[in-house]
Amino acid sequence: MSAGTVYGVGLGPGAQDLLSVRADRLVRNARHVAFFRKAGRAGQARQIVNGMLAADAIEFPMEYPVTTEIPLTDPRYNEMLSAFYADCTAHVRGLAENGEDVVVLCEGDPFFYGSFMHLYTRLKPHVPVQVVPAITGMSGAWTATGAPITWGDDILTVLMGTLDEHTLLRGIEQADALVVMKIGRNIEKVRRALQQAGKYEDAYLIEFATMPGETVQKLADAEGKVTPYFSIIVVHGQGRRP
Repeated sequence: MSAGTVYGVGLGPGAQDLLSVRADRLVRNARHVAFFRKAGRAGQARQIVNGMLAADAIEFPMEYPVTTEIPLTDPRYNEMLSAFYADCTAHVRGLAENGEDVVVLCEGDPFFYGSFMHLYTRLKPHVPVQVVPAITGMSGAWTATGAPITWGDDILTVLMGTLDEHTLLRGIEQADALVVMKIGRNIEKVRRALQQAGKYEDAYLIEFATMPGETVQKLADAEGKVTPYFSIIVVHGQGRRP
């Protein structure tokens, strides 16, 4: 029996009509569909494809054992996630080795800070794996502001809000154009770093880009606001133009 293929399918920033033709075809015809989610939640990737799955599709939700309950620096964090990804890989690999194709739903692009990468590196030596690229969430966010993110020779810097404040500040100071992801509970740290770098007044906060409930506002106008997981901060470049 020939092995099935595991497809890491990028779903883009959140709107179904921003899926690629290839992603749409794979999702609608999938017999086995896997997706990541937080325990007790529907899962954003799964919600994006509501109404698209075949009636007889077999779903495999992969529930993170930990998200923000313990610090990233706690040794248990990597231990728990490593065991989790190993278990998920074993299930998906077993399906593929039995000749079944599996579609793994991925928010944004599978190779851009996505959980699928942890399956990909474990699966690639054993079964066929294909990745379907997609529009990233940050592209949806800066497009929502109605202004180009980069001009001319601008250097675009992407930072994680989970970084320590000193590293954030250094990255922000060196950036021409800036994207900060994984905001959430890190918002005040990001604010301070932007203020110290002199870029706070130029920063925009975008929530739920391309999804229902999308909002775009200057970060300075969102003082005291609790940001959701799906929020991104951008500072537009002002580089060379004719």
